[in-house]
Amino acid sequence: MDKSTKSALENGEMLPLMEAFYSIQGEGFFAGTAAYFLRIGGCDVGCHWCDVKESWDSTLHSPTLVTDILKDIKKYNVDTVVITGGEPLMWNLDNLTNLLKANNYKTHLETSGTHPLSGSFDWICFSPKKMQSPLNDIKLFANELKVIVSNKHDLIWAKEQCIGINNKCKLYLQPEWSKKDIVLPMIIEFVQENKEWCISLQSHKYMNIP
Repeated sequence: MDKSTKSALENGEMLPLMEAFYSIQGEGFFAGTAAYFLRIGGCDVGCHWCDVKESWDSTLHSPTLVTDILKDIKKYNVDTVVITGGEPLMWNLDNLTNLLKANNYKTHLETSGTHPLSGSFDWICFSPKKMQSPLNDIKLFANELKVIVSNKHDLIWAKEQCIGINNKCKLYLQPEWSKKDIVLPMIIEFVQENKEWCISLQSHKYMNIP
């Protein structure tokens, strides 16, 4: 990688874009709504259930100018851009989100919270993972806490993640896809007993859309 590209990645003028696509948000508070997705390469969390492991190695994905990213978004009739990964906060997102907001797009972030927050967002989905502890600072800004559940202990762990969360944050439990038939009954029972929580389903997978 040449010095200019490395510098552009470091200051957020370029990002290792894995893929960009217009689709339907399948999870959480905005499930069922149209959005344009930017999947940024690079992740150091390593969830064993991750269905986009090809996103982990950022060097596999070409550095892309944020101005070029904007040009592609403008081809679609969309008002919301979701920045996901990988773990997008491995990169400086200030330039990207400033550019998006200057063009009147709403910006949403999906993050495990393991890196310092950068960028300006209208909605932050904080989805912590046991594999790597999140930074506490993200909890102050999270609009949505989404915990993936693959076993009964994850329900106990989910409650622990509420410590320090702001009081307006929405709380979601989402069954890990490969174990959904096993863990969903546990989640249902938990939500009935803990009414501050809601269930999030990966509805895009049921609908067979990206």
